[in-house]
Amino acid sequence: MTIDIVEDNLSYTRTQAPLLAPIFRSDGQARLLSTLLLTGDELSVTDLAKRAGLAYPTVHREVARLVDAGILSERQVGRTRLIRGNDESPLVGPLREILMVATGPVVMLAEELGRIDGIESAFVYGSFAGRMLGDAGPAPHDIDVMVLGEPDVDAVYEACTRVEAAVHRPVNPTILTPAEFAAPSGFLDNVRSGPAVVVIGELPWR
Repeated sequence: MTIDIVEDNLSYTRTQAPLLAPIFRSDGQARLLSTLLLTGDELSVTDLAKRAGLAYPTVHREVARLVDAGILSERQVGRTRLIRGNDESPLVGPLREILMVATGPVVMLAEELGRIDGIESAFVYGSFAGRMLGDAGPAPHDIDVMVLGEPDVDAVYEACTRVEAAVHRPVNPTILTPAEFAAPSGFLDNVRSGPAVVVIGELPWR
């Protein structure tokens, strides 16, 4: 069974059901729900579109459907619609648990690593990123994350440990300066040529 809430093509990604959680109709649907349900934030439609990486018209339509389904709630402040997860819905708790394992690592890593100074960019790579982008294969056992910059190393490892505990998958950080990442290396060549999902900043080779 898929959660048949989103019908339109989502602009930023492929439209097939995400391999990490095929109960969702599309990866974009899972991303939109994750942005609200996993953070607990209350966002305008404009901010939600930016955070989820979706086009504004798409988010506007999908928010209307999700509000009608009772999964999201809204309130009006002036001319701004503020959207959040509806904790009174019996569906929100189970959805939150599924999303935590499926798409939660990227959302939570962005939250955790975003608090650490000295990080220029960060991204998930390897099999977990591949499944998020629709590549076929077995469910990934762990999550590989590349952190570029000169942050406090202990702070990065502590942040990844907190995410690991929440999503029930090992989180393996690699910390490099941008110059180190640009150096010739078979391992880094594989990282640069493989699937990657941005956590902070931009992918340094695209």
